[in-house]
Amino acid sequence: MKRQSIAEALRDGIAEEMQRDETVFCLGEDIAVPGGWGGAFTVTLGLEKRFPDRMINTPIAELGFFGVAVGAALMGMRPIADVQYGDFLFLASDQIINNAAKLRYMSGGQWKVPVVMRAPVGATGRGAQHAQNMERYFIGVPGLKVVAVSNAYDAKGVLKAAVRDDNPVLIFEHKLLYGSKGARTEAGAIDATSEIPEHDYTVPLAESAVARPGKDITILAWLLMLHFSLKAAKQLADQGADAEVIDARTLSPIDYETIGASIKKTGRVLIVEEGPATGGVSAEIAAGIQERFAHLLQAPVMRLASPDVPVPFSPVLEDAYRPDAARIVDAALRLLGGK
Repeated sequence: MKRQSIAEALRDGIAEEMQRDETVFCLGEDIAVPGGWGGAFTVTLGLEKRFPDRMINTPIAELGFFGVAVGAALMGMRPIADVQYGDFLFLASDQIINNAAKLRYMSGGQWKVPVVMRAPVGATGRGAQHAQNMERYFIGVPGLKVVAVSNAYDAKGVLKAAVRDDNPVLIFEHKLLYGSKGARTEAGAIDATSEIPEHDYTVPLAESAVARPGKDITILAWLLMLHFSLKAAKQLADQGADAEVIDARTLSPIDYETIGASIKKTGRVLIVEEGPATGGVSAEIAAGIQERFAHLLQAPVMRLASPDVPVPFSPVLEDAYRPDAARIVDAALRLLGGK
């Protein structure tokens, strides 16, 4: 076992998959610049030395190199496409939605599209065009698997499972959770390190995880909000409320089996997301819970999300914009009836 950050775990996961399968290669902006950062957040640092023919720097043209990735996948390769910021997925969305996600269905299963797409998200003082949480825009795309990783163990296991999957997988990673060092150290970063086993392993792409067991209320979250929710759960415990925290992790498909088992215990659900509430992931999960588990609920599902405005640039406004542990505690206590 060794303790690693998300960036380190992803780097090792990519290297192991490239070593295991010669059809795996990486492409993206500045991912293989000699003496560079290893992509925007150090994930691919040094891999160009180990795999010089399979680390491809691309122009700043997301629609173009995502098209290359989809084409390569159709021809039997297993590409890992890396965007510098998740917001740039808008530029690649035609290739993601109309080609990667649809072609296996349109061909009656004759074609496979084993492409992995990695995207950093979250507000980190970079302004509205480099700060969005993009999960909401892709969870409703049929044929596309969407995962959000919150710790290093999951990050490596999900990456390896995604590379081996014959369907397109979009992996969201939060910029404050990478644990990157040197030139890419992030102010306000959260410790998301994990003990990583030496042996090969994968993490299922369709399962959530119970991050903290509890009996009074279920808190569903992912990415940065999972860590804030765990902090909130400790504060709730001091006030006599036992919160179960679930790392939603797999956002498409949604793991209602794990969610339902928790609701059966608690009867109350709070969903926390960093993106805006309207049309958000929490809205979809809340609807799914109501359809499946209304008979188990002791109170209506509550959502806690950011307001329906662009992400502010000011650090003070940014902190006021997104949910934090204190607001999660307040929402949970209101859902518990002031317990």
